[in-house]
Amino acid sequence: MRYFPLFVDTSKLKVLLVGAGDVASRKLALLARTDAEIMVIATDISAEVSSCALQGRITLVKRSVLPEDINGVDLVYLATADDKLNAQFASIADERGIWVNVVDSPELCRFITPSIVDRGRLQIAISTAGAAPVFARELRARLESWLPQSLSPLFDFVATKRKEVQQRLPEFKQRKLFWEYFFRANGDKFDDETPVHYANGFQGLSIGGEILLIDDETQASLLPIAAMPLMQKLDHIFSLEALPFILNEFVRRDAQRGTLPTLRELSKLYESGQRCLVYADNETVTQFKAHFPMAKHLRGGKI
Repeated sequence: MRYFPLFVDTSKLKVLLVGAGDVASRKLALLARTDAEIMVIATDISAEVSSCALQGRITLVKRSVLPEDINGVDLVYLATADDKLNAQFASIADERGIWVNVVDSPELCRFITPSIVDRGRLQIAISTAGAAPVFARELRARLESWLPQSLSPLFDFVATKRKEVQQRLPEFKQRKLFWEYFFRANGDKFDDETPVHYANGFQGLSIGGEILLIDDETQASLLPIAAMPLMQKLDHIFSLEALPFILNEFVRRDAQRGTLPTLRELSKLYESGQRCLVYADNETVTQFKAHFPMAKHLRGGKI
């Protein structure tokens, strides 16, 4: 993984954008939606950039960029039509330890800006590491059509309720069950029923454990789609060896890991409401299945 995705708090971020043509305008349209402090330096100014300056959203400096401008900022975007100038100032930024992005020149970039789906507090970033930006845009278009605009007010509502839920449900397990119930009942809608589902969540806290079994002959890529939500809710993962790469990508990353438990240990976890995955050879999985008939044996194409 050459490019590591991360989300940056922009409230104290200082950004310098060099250039104010059409390409720079597109970058600015995205940056202006953040809380960052933005300065634009350019000689030729597009109408969009001028409008943004008139609104007071950016500081606009109408002149050529100077080496001393690459100081006291956190990010630099170079979006001029002068490749030589872009390369020169990218080198200056790199020498000064400032992250730089040169439009259409990934080899000069310290970071790249992904294609973004924006639903308020829900942000989805998509990148092909510069290899196929057209595909990233196609995927973004699919997600835009799939994710409703109601997600934005829904997550604003959820954010206002998090502290209350923490106070009423001091245990992490209770809170996890609460939010699972809420989103299962409410879905992705935000309407008059949303507060009702929220209130009902405090009465819907039934603790029920779950045991998933996968044998080492099953190809993770063939597991049914219905298995994915189950694996994202795991509390424990047990195996004698490291999970195959693809299977490891499917499971909840912060689940506790360990070697195979005894039947008694697994029974106690199940009775206490824990969700467990056992990954082992076919014979061992058969033994666990005989002892735990309620366990779900995940196999290619079925549960």
